[in-house]
Amino acid sequence: INHIVHNGGLYKRPFNEAFEETPMLVAVLTYVGYGVLTLFGYLRDFMRQWKIEKCQNATEREEQKDFVPLYQDFENFYNRNLYMRIRDSWNRPICSVPGAKVDMMERVSHDYNWTFTYTGRVIKDIINMGSYNYLGFAQKAGACQEAAAKVLSQYGAGVCSTRQEMGNLDKHEELEKLVARFLGVESAMAYGMGFATNSMNIPALVGKGCLILSDELNHASLVLGARLSGATIRIFKHNNMQSLEKLLKDAIVHGQPRTRRPWKKILILVEGIYSMEGSIVRLPEVIALKKKYKSYLYLDEAHSIGALGPSGRGVVEYFGLNPEDVDVMMGTFTKSFGAAGGYIGGKKELIDYLRTYSHSAAYAASMSPPVVEQIITSVKCIMGEDGTTIGRARVQQLAENTRYFRRRLKEMGFIIYGNEDSPVVPLMLYMPAKIGAFGREMLKRNIGVVVVGFPATPIIESRARFCLSAAHTKEMLDTALKEINEVGDLLQLKYSRRRLVPLLDRPFDETTYEETED
Repeated sequence: INHIVHNGGLYKRPFNEAFEETPMLVAVLTYVGYGVLTLFGYLRDFMRQWKIEKCQNATEREEQKDFVPLYQDFENFYNRNLYMRIRDSWNRPICSVPGAKVDMMERVSHDYNWTFTYTGRVIKDIINMGSYNYLGFAQKAGACQEAAAKVLSQYGAGVCSTRQEMGNLDKHEELEKLVARFLGVESAMAYGMGFATNSMNIPALVGKGCLILSDELNHASLVLGARLSGATIRIFKHNNMQSLEKLLKDAIVHGQPRTRRPWKKILILVEGIYSMEGSIVRLPEVIALKKKYKSYLYLDEAHSIGALGPSGRGVVEYFGLNPEDVDVMMGTFTKSFGAAGGYIGGKKELIDYLRTYSHSAAYAASMSPPVVEQIITSVKCIMGEDGTTIGRARVQQLAENTRYFRRRLKEMGFIIYGNEDSPVVPLMLYMPAKIGAFGREMLKRNIGVVVVGFPATPIIESRARFCLSAAHTKEMLDTALKEINEVGDLLQLKYSRRRLVPLLDRPFDETTYEETED
């Protein structure tokens, strides 16, 4: 399915997204693969039960045999028999700054991934295609590192208190004023953890008698926050404005279940860039619907802040919209800024309310001063307040790297999901055996990649996810693309039935395909 929205109407720029349909044969073979793995899993569980095969997994003690199982049976079954086969593709320990290249500790397993042994060898200079280091601020030298080191010597590493007690530093105040100015909002508040920024603040904004309309592919932090709030939750199809409008109409017409009273509040939850799909929210349409039906909008810009827009101000700037049209602007400092924590921006009344009622403000320890200084320095660099154009150049470099990398992968014949301007690039693998194989083969070629399978994705939509960075040079990308092409041929991953025609003079807002024979 290709979504191509040309200039005019609500959009001031081209909006191209592609989600090519899974080929029928590939889908069937994927289901067969999971079926075979499941059958062998039951066979191995039978053998473990009768002590034919050694049981490596944690089990209840003999005196607890009659207890209700602590974990759901299928989750345990999946971990034992499917995940364990390819466990070596995750949790790989790195021992350097997660920049454009990383060093990784080598490990081996002698019992089929149940345990790992470190060899003592370090694999040097692996091209890092997995970290969310969008603007390249994860570095061990430069202005950010020097400023953070200076603040560390002055303030120390920890604050040992909450913001409401003895943990409110002048650096925290400076950061919040700077973030508010960067976003173009009245006020902002910073938090020590990005996940908790969502999960602990949504319950402070809505509760019983309120309605949350959530995109089906929203991040786990948004889902948890919505569930903790006690509000009624309804799900709309991913980035589907017809589905969202239908839910809004139904909510206004029918009101609350049984009583039919109007909802106290209706809150729409969306993300700027969806981290598994690589898609960008249709923000102009969401805002139009929000205004039409007088609801509130909560925008999670974890992956889009710094990575989208001419000056890195996120998806709002990318579409040329007014920040005042977004009621709650949330984002994290863990990605584009190379630090940790999150923020919420909006009207002063909203932020003053959250300072009092937010659990993550009242009970969580304050942000570490060196982390705060890392954010301040990187934001000033992006805004050009450090007296250089380095920040803007990084934003432009990321955009160029993204378009180049996506175009080359499509030309090779891979199925690539998402928006052409999204630095999150999912490459579809589908079959379970290819998840581990792709990760291992890429690591053999000194390329570090993230592979993703069920339950983080639908069971037949396993994928590799590349994250582009401004720190990647063209030589690095060309090396990675060459190796991806080789591994794609080796593992037969080039499923796309539409080959992108490599035209150097292709217009910016058009994509040309030629049909190829199966």
